Amino acid sequence: MNYIGVDGVPTPADQAVISVMDHGFMYGLGLFETFRTYGGRPFLLEQHLQRLEAGCKALGIAHQVDHGRVEAEIAELLARNGLDEGYIRYTVTAGEGPLGLPVGDYEKPRVVIYVKPLPDPGETLYTDGKPLWRLTTPRNTPEGEVRFKSLHYMNNVLAKRELARLEREALETADAPAANAQAHVHGRRSAAAPAEGLLLTADGWLAEGIVSNVFFARNGRLYTPDVETGILPGVTRAKVLELAAEQGIAAEEGRYTWDELLEADEVFLTNSIQELVPVTELVESDQPGGRGSLRRTVGTGRIGPMTCLLLGKYREKARSGDAADHL
Repeated sequence: MNYIGVDGVPTPADQAVISVMDHGFMYGLGLFETFRTYGGRPFLLEQHLQRLEAGCKALGIAHQVDHGRVEAEIAELLARNGLDEGYIRYTVTAGEGPLGLPVGDYEKPRVVIYVKPLPDPGETLYTDGKPLWRLTTPRNTPEGEVRFKSLHYMNNVLAKRELARLEREALETADAPAANAQAHVHGRRSAAAPAEGLLLTADGWLAEGIVSNVFFARNGRLYTPDVETGILPGVTRAKVLELAAEQGIAAEEGRYTWDELLEADEVFLTNSIQELVPVTELVESDQPGGRGSLRRTVGTGRIGPMTCLLLGKYREKARSGDAADHL
């Protein structure tokens, strides 16, 4: 990452700075959106910026977006960083303020745009999928009526650390005969793709992944946790629900349990960078604090037909240049 956009100016990365008095730094008062480009143009940009603007309004951050200017700034940053396609993070911080909890509005927010190469998904991610671990870290309650994509990301960081520990312990016990047998109780061993972690609410309802929303299918019907569980109302999640309706797939938003997920015919995750990723293995610790794990293969252990259909339709939309999706 050679250049970062700071308040509309492409800035060498080693010169891109924000004040230590910025309340985004001091109190996590700020929001961000992540999305990617197709053919050099950001997909669903309008929806991402609408969500960000709504969050800024709720937080008293005076930020109005010029959509055309944002797209132009992204194009320039891609060019300066030598990228045809990119992973974009658009961040708005509250701006500078005094030490002490704020009560007023913020009239001078700062805007930072990061771009980097898209991650390599590997050859088998969209066919063989990835494991989804059940975490013990609970999803915290949202900041307001709905969850913001805010700068205080501690819940997600703690969940990511738990997932790393679980995977590390699974590797450490992989050669032990008992652990090896336990790993096969409900299906095949862990897939090669990096796992995602699933957070549940404090009441035990399915919530969302560390960086994803979760869907599952059973008997031809699609299910996803309701926004009222405190999850982030994901932009890709909303697009998938729209695509399902277009394909005549019945979809339901509600409150579901881990046991219901275990009975699913298909499971997949959504986010703006990786699109729709099949989950082909569900994993949980066999006991609290234990090093063993219970693993269950989802469906055939490969991408299911509904996931495949929706992924294909999503990519058609993303690559079509549809004026309704691109600004």
